[in-house]
Amino acid sequence: MATSVVHARLAATVSVIALSMAAPSLAQTAGGNEPVSAVDDIIVTAQKREESIQDVPIAVSAFSAENLDALKIEGGSELMRAIPNVSFSKSNFSMYNFSIRGIGTKAISASSDPAVAVSFNNTPLTRNRLFEQEYLDVNRVEVLRGPQGTLYGRNATGGVVNMIPNLPQPDFDAMIKAEVGNYGTMRGQMMVNIPLTDTFWVRGAASVTKRDGFDYNTFTERDVNNRDLFTTRLSAAWEPNDRFNANLIWEHFGEDDERSRTGKQLCTKDPGPTRIGNTAITSSLVQNRLSQGCLPRTLFSDAAYDSPNGGAFGHVFMAGSIQYGRPATNRLTTISAVDYRVDPYAGVTQSRDLREIASAYDPKFRAENDVVQLNMEFKLSDTLSLISQTAYAKDDFWSTQDYNRFVSNPIFADSTQAFVDPRGRPVVGGGANVTPGGVYTDPQLGPSSRMISADLSVSDNRQWSQELRLQSSYDGNFNFSLGANYLDFKTEDNYYVFNNLFSLIAEYFYNVNPGVTLTQGLVTQNCDSTNVTRWKECVYVDRTPISQLAGDGHNYFRSKNAVKVRSWALFGEGYWDLRPDLRLTVGLRYTDDQKITTPYPSQLLMGATLDGSESVQSGGYVSQGYPAQPDVKQSWGAMTGRFVLDWKPDLSFTDDTLIYASYARGYKGGGTNPPRVDINPKVIQYQPLAEDFDPEYVNAFEIGSKNTFHDGRFRLNANAFYYDYKDYQVSQIVDRISLNENFDAKIWGVELEGIFHVTERFRVDSNIGYLNTRIGDGEGSIDVMNRTQGNADWTVLRPWVQVPSNCIAPTKHVETIIKANRGDDATLFALQGLCSGSKRYGSFNPAFETFLPLYSMYGFTYDGLTEAPNGGRGFMADLGGNELPNSPNWTVNVGAQYTFLVGGWDLTVRGDYYWQDRSYARIFNTEYDQLKAWDNANISVSLENASRDLIFSAYVKNVFDETPITDMFTNSDDTGLTANVFTLDPRLFAFSVRKLF
Repeated sequence: MATSVVHARLAATVSVIALSMAAPSLAQTAGGNEPVSAVDDIIVTAQKREESIQDVPIAVSAFSAENLDALKIEGGSELMRAIPNVSFSKSNFSMYNFSIRGIGTKAISASSDPAVAVSFNNTPLTRNRLFEQEYLDVNRVEVLRGPQGTLYGRNATGGVVNMIPNLPQPDFDAMIKAEVGNYGTMRGQMMVNIPLTDTFWVRGAASVTKRDGFDYNTFTERDVNNRDLFTTRLSAAWEPNDRFNANLIWEHFGEDDERSRTGKQLCTKDPGPTRIGNTAITSSLVQNRLSQGCLPRTLFSDAAYDSPNGGAFGHVFMAGSIQYGRPATNRLTTISAVDYRVDPYAGVTQSRDLREIASAYDPKFRAENDVVQLNMEFKLSDTLSLISQTAYAKDDFWSTQDYNRFVSNPIFADSTQAFVDPRGRPVVGGGANVTPGGVYTDPQLGPSSRMISADLSVSDNRQWSQELRLQSSYDGNFNFSLGANYLDFKTEDNYYVFNNLFSLIAEYFYNVNPGVTLTQGLVTQNCDSTNVTRWKECVYVDRTPISQLAGDGHNYFRSKNAVKVRSWALFGEGYWDLRPDLRLTVGLRYTDDQKITTPYPSQLLMGATLDGSESVQSGGYVSQGYPAQPDVKQSWGAMTGRFVLDWKPDLSFTDDTLIYASYARGYKGGGTNPPRVDINPKVIQYQPLAEDFDPEYVNAFEIGSKNTFHDGRFRLNANAFYYDYKDYQVSQIVDRISLNENFDAKIWGVELEGIFHVTERFRVDSNIGYLNTRIGDGEGSIDVMNRTQGNADWTVLRPWVQVPSNCIAPTKHVETIIKANRGDDATLFALQGLCSGSKRYGSFNPAFETFLPLYSMYGFTYDGLTEAPNGGRGFMADLGGNELPNSPNWTVNVGAQYTFLVGGWDLTVRGDYYWQDRSYARIFNTEYDQLKAWDNANISVSLENASRDLIFSAYVKNVFDETPITDMFTNSDDTGLTANVFTLDPRLFAFSVRKLF
């Protein structure tokens, strides 16, 4: 976006905010004698009792169904446009990050919890689809900012998002709505409320949305990233008398389409160094293998639309070791399945259009979610109620997409060409006929002449929860709320990565006798064949299709994580009216969390010998399946709560004012990092990594004021806050797992929210947030994009294929090995040995000895695990003073609407503008991490006839068709450190008609 356009939009924003803040003077001139209506009040349950939003001493934003429709907020992800200091982004896997005041879900693990509690009708859901499905028959949405340490308790360190559905009512009501729009959008909603008796009522609602894809795949020439989803909700309410009422809700959400979890994949190609120290690198193979794939450069340059250096990939190098035999024309040369001396992505660049991809593999997305909730209220007396909430939720998720979203060059040689056998006799297809016609057929990915890769994210979750509350409503100066709740949650998350080179290696490298070419050995895919030599190692290849995956193969990466959570809590709040205008709130909560994680180490290209002897090739223990390791049991107990003093002074210049000061303590449980590869340390030793991460704690201080002016026409709420945060959880991909780390931080900020009815028909609303986040002094982490931190005495190296992460080694040793020039293979094997704990010189061949004595040939000894910083992982980057990820300093939203009278119809025109300041996607705050400021504008028009209960409306979202990068996620070392980026929906326009009955 041009700078002048940004300045113009910001100027317009500031002007409208100034207009709303100058409410009194403007009202004198604009209103005249025209009657002016007050701002509609919203009743919320932020304190689990019904109260006016202006009487709640909490920073809370609430939106009625009418508000949501006016703002065209159709799902949870769009809430950020209307709330200060809120940001939203999808996640790389099956979740999302809804961040409030810099606190969100940056930890990625099956055992991690969301930092913002997402609730359905006051019941927190650990896994949910409330940010993917569209709102249906909503009464209101409440967003509580700041830790809610008492009533919502665990995992509410950032705040709470609470969606309250409409419940059955005693009067008949019905609605039907139809909408059509661009991208072939068709959307429908309906609702009917039927009173079956005077005391028993039922309500049903349903919605369906279908649209074509936002993205275009130039390789398959298809539109992708479409949506096909539906939601149904059935509810019943029974109120037999004044002492008892109950309601039962069942909601089902389903999606089956080609939606992509992530956007485009960006990379500034790393060609690899041309020299090490004073020694030039003359081999392209060595240069490629010293590349990390992508460089840590800005995502906003033309260079970022390149492709990774695929010649750096371990699986490309290893697949090149698969030999077909000797060509008849040259007995001294062996033919490999893949030429590992070149980059498979050489010359491959991308379109600068973030909505245009090139992929050999189109995405598929399926999700189902069910929530059943039973609510009962017993009035034990006129002033005392017992409330029960019982809920069951089940969530299933299945999503696959291209892992490396680049189309490689054709890479496979034709294995049907003429060969000679060891006796010199010409044969056709001698050896393994691996890639006939230059095409390899992968069991899961199918046939291709190119390197293709895909991932699969599968999640199966279920939750049961029970809460009981005893709540008073005395006429005196004291009331209370006492409660207890219990949560039982189980999940199994599976993340797979497939690559046709993985299967090629498993089938035709490990499944032959070590040290023997394929023309001499027996090629078989049956590991228990009687023809297989007993000491031969086997890597099991799963033959099932990806849609019905058995999941026991070692020809793909699988991260399996099973977690059980049992949590209970006791809580209570007391409310003392110290004076008629002064109230003290004291709340305490004790939470007990227990987590049991069953680790299943990954087994990519891991095998074992049939006689059970030590694996000399892969370092594995088993050929098939994913044996579990012993359960990891964790438990925490936390005391949290809040103390609030609120004052309602009688001021001459306001209609109503609430001033409050609060202290709150929040807590979120810790967990385990996913398990790594189950590898034999006699073959390869890993760099050290933490196996678990600590809980989060926050002490939050806040002052605020809620004010109503000029007969209710102008509302202005303001607050300031300060957080002392301990052990904020943030993850990055290391060794193919999400490594979660803890960091202390300080956060402070201010927020303003204003609504002004200038006249009865003209309304202006705006909010603005300022946020300052700082990671604590002394905090550090290893940046996988910059492991040496600029230290020229150390060099980044690629490891052996079973070791996923890069390492650093002394530049002097690297230079010594390269200068010796003992041939490409010997040079690369020696360099790989420097990468921390690789113990064997080419572990596929038992004829070679260990690396350590080998280095005597080069005149040095070295053990990276003990001699290199952090076991060879790299140097710590100093994070002190850095900003937290996804924490823009400023967020601004302004909206205005005017209603015209047109022949008995109300014609309402509305515009909304949102601007978000620049931020960072990672804690390292480098140029690679920076996300530019971006904005979003929407306009809508509605035509309503109240007497006919008929509404026509049209809207345009993302008016300027902006495509900002709103967040990004860095992939693993062994796939080049590419960046998955996320963006907004494109310009959307639609027309709808709604009829009420």
